[in-house]
Amino acid sequence: MSETPVDADEVRHVADLARIDLDEDEVDRFAVQFADILSYFDALDDVPEVEAEADLVNVMREDEVRDGLSQEEALQNAPETEDGYFKGPSVS
Repeated sequence: MSETPVDADEVRHVADLARIDLDEDEVDRFAVQFADILSYFDALDDVPEVEAEADLVNVMREDEVRDGLSQEEALQNAPETEDGYFKGPSVS
């Protein structure tokens, strides 16, 4: 359990922020659960700090320049075009 226990007022405050109605039994139960959760964060103090970053390797392939479609080819299967562009439904 955490060194600083979570009191009922803190639980009620969090419940108010979350707009949750809790009865007294729930407040007591959540106080214990919140304290347990916070104790897990205390365990992070035991994790050693990393002094250096790991060597990063780019796993992406190099970009290749290739010929694309002509405007006519790109529009050939479009259900509707206008002035050389795709035409979509009107948005109001």
